[in-house]
Amino acid sequence: MAKTSTIEKELKKQLTVAKFAEKRAKLKEIIRSPKSTEEERWEAQVQFQKLPRNASPCRLMRRCRITGRSRGVYQKFGLSRHKLREAAMVGDVPGLKKASW
Repeated sequence: MAKTSTIEKELKKQLTVAKFAEKRAKLKEIIRSPKSTEEERWEAQVQFQKLPRNASPCRLMRRCRITGRSRGVYQKFGLSRHKLREAAMVGDVPGLKKASW
């Protein structure tokens, strides 16, 4: 089980990303657009740099929904490899079974 503070910090990052998503998208569109002038681009870049670091979605970490573990998390299921194996053995994950050959 991950530390509670670490899980809470990750939740706070998710809220920050959601809060600034629209503003980031608008600024990036201005920066990328060939129609915008140099002054508009410059101002958009300055505003973009003033956004918080945690507003970037690449700073988010996938975590297991049950334990909060950050490593070995399967994106499709949202579970760590340990909990996914346990759930598969019990039969909680439909269509997933242990490979044997």
